[in-house]
Amino acid sequence: MQLDSLDRQIIELLRQDGRLSSQDLARRLDVTAVTVRNRVKRLEDNKMMRVVAVTDFSAAGFDALIAVGVEVQNRSAEEVARELAAFDHVFSVSLVSGTQDIEMLVVAEDFEALQKFMGDELSKVAGIRNLSPALALEVMKFQFNAAPLS
Repeated sequence: MQLDSLDRQIIELLRQDGRLSSQDLARRLDVTAVTVRNRVKRLEDNKMMRVVAVTDFSAAGFDALIAVGVEVQNRSAEEVARELAAFDHVFSVSLVSGTQDIEMLVVAEDFEALQKFMGDELSKVAGIRNLSPALALEVMKFQFNAAPLS
């Protein structure tokens, strides 16, 4: 699906404020609300865009963010990744190439909760050979699910 200028403008405005109504968007873009509704529906139907609420992990009380590389042994990486994705503390799981098989992002309320998760819960997942955790000291950019449109 090709995006035109109007599609890009709609997406950009909704990125800034996902609560804008079709009427608000139409006024800002000098088109009809019907046009906006049709465009938004087409963008959503083609999975080019979706409007969602995203919580800020820090504001939600999660003070520890950690990236964990996972090496898998004696089990498929896809099976392990699906099991890891089921944990509440895990909010991103990717199959990757390189020295790791899986990369995941984990949040925890504090270091005690992080230690409990890493030691108690992850240790029960069959097939994990090695974990390479890296604690985020400062998040410089966090842009969830926002592909560039250029």
